[in-house]
Amino acid sequence: MKKKKKTEYRMREIRAMPLEQTEETQTRTIEGYAAVFDEEAIMYVSDYTGYTYKEVISRGAFDNTDFTHCVLNYNHGGMMMARTQSGTLRLTTDSRGLKVEADMANTSNGNDVYELIKRGDLSKMSFAFTVAKESETIDRENKTYTRYIEQVDSVYDVSIVDNPAYDGTMVASRNQQSNDWAHETEQRKRLLLKLRTM
Repeated sequence: MKKKKKTEYRMREIRAMPLEQTEETQTRTIEGYAAVFDEEAIMYVSDYTGYTYKEVISRGAFDNTDFTHCVLNYNHGGMMMARTQSGTLRLTTDSRGLKVEADMANTSNGNDVYELIKRGDLSKMSFAFTVAKESETIDRENKTYTRYIEQVDSVYDVSIVDNPAYDGTMVASRNQQSNDWAHETEQRKRLLLKLRTM
């Protein structure tokens, strides 16, 4: 009997961006990264074992991933605001990670979430996924356990969230100034350096 894959959730960062406005239409697009490659994220520290449990998404983890039925949500629930099947949600990978671009639905949920992203109240993302291949390393001297996600089978959901598991992600409105992206990149570098020196 084939074992059912467990769906997992991880969080990242996002912001809001108006793409195009005319007298008749207004398209509001958000973009960001739901996952970043090669970034150590501390999942938790065990009081029982004293180990720090970390996770890393390996470069190339999304090369053969199924995004066919992926939707954009808020906190993994409620009404969807975009989806891959309709073309309103677009997921691609680049040298940095899993990039998200979405045209927000003109609904109460879509409008509310877009405005909160634009104001900066919401700035993180998460994704729900199943794993096809993984590996691990254990450093007994430093009491760390690191899980490497080497191949993601499917991504079912990318969500704008209140509190992320990973701090390296981001989302922004498309009219966000480039120096904001540079600032976020610098913050991620500092976090990664902190993790690596723990």
